[in-house]
Amino acid sequence: MPEHAATLPDGPLMSTYASPTVEFVHGRGSELYDVEGRRYLDFLGGLAVTSLGHAHPQVADALGRQARKLLHVSNLFANEHNGPLAATLDRLLGGGGKVFFANSGAEANEAALKLARKWGGHGKYQVISAYGSFHGRTLATLHATGQPAKHEAFQPLPEGFRHVAWDDLDALEAAIDPSVAAVFLEPVQGEGGVNPATVEFFQGVRRLCDERDLLLIIDEVQTGLGRTGEWFGFEHYGVRPDVVTLAKALGNGVPIGSCWARAEVAEAFVPGDHGSTFGGQPLAAAAARAVLAVMEEIDAPACARRAGAVLTEDLLALPAVTDVRGFGLLLGAELDGLDARLVAADCLAAGLVINGVTPTALRFAPSLLVTDDEIHEAVSILSTVLDAHAAARTERP
Repeated sequence: MPEHAATLPDGPLMSTYASPTVEFVHGRGSELYDVEGRRYLDFLGGLAVTSLGHAHPQVADALGRQARKLLHVSNLFANEHNGPLAATLDRLLGGGGKVFFANSGAEANEAALKLARKWGGHGKYQVISAYGSFHGRTLATLHATGQPAKHEAFQPLPEGFRHVAWDDLDALEAAIDPSVAAVFLEPVQGEGGVNPATVEFFQGVRRLCDERDLLLIIDEVQTGLGRTGEWFGFEHYGVRPDVVTLAKALGNGVPIGSCWARAEVAEAFVPGDHGSTFGGQPLAAAAARAVLAVMEEIDAPACARRAGAVLTEDLLALPAVTDVRGFGLLLGAELDGLDARLVAADCLAAGLVINGVTPTALRFAPSLLVTDDEIHEAVSILSTVLDAHAAARTERP
């Protein structure tokens, strides 16, 4: 198996992440290069962020033009990009809504949670989310995240959240009472292991929300904008949400997030209810407009469907892979008794960037512009690493 690189010095950085072993200095498309000039294939995409690959020329040009023109004005004033960007997002989401801009997925989700409480009114504030979900690391989005082990160090967390089993409509229905304002779900649980739900579950949730006058909030931070083979993950289930949050791919690496809501829901917010100093500022919004223009030009969902089919086929041909789940180019490969995190570390040492999203599953979220040759090369690297791990397991007494 490949030798693992030593960790790099952290300097005065807080230890919120494990010490890295690689420092990347530039990228191009699906390729990354470290300080020694070594090439890697990026099949994690900055955690599903760089959907157009690294250093996409149209996005880079948009950033350069805007940086020389105007970097920032406060949201007390308009800028030339916010309106057109919001209009494009609203159109892609089916129209009839309004958009709030933030800087990240967690901030977009915070906006959605505040909006749900304002819309619900006093006494109607609880939000139901699923075990295994991930919605952010602020105090509220951490509690919305259905991973109790992540909660303990930060108790007491803000009240108002209930968790139910993923893909269990009966459990969700049992959790509803008059204090519930919204149901908050990912179309595919990304950080939870790349876990899709059933069509029946999502359609049942939509029915319950309609019957009980609840908001259906869909967290598309990881799944949105073509990643799953549709513009939005909820389209796989034939439902229409009341609120949708986006980030990650929206800026292709430039920090920007958004919260969209049906107009009648969005009207619950009035001036002073919410805000963000940098939300939708000119540089980020210019990048996002360029990203969406390219995505529409290339038909991003079709790219994800086609490349995802190739990647799925290649992965399923590996003896150590027992299952591949997910949609489009958000895929989880389940391993046959191997430690996914150790496998991912050895793949990095061999020139492939992926991650162990659970102890037994690898996550793949490459650029939507990834080529067949890059897919075959990446799976070849993975195959070599998996063979070495399988051989080492066999040799153990």
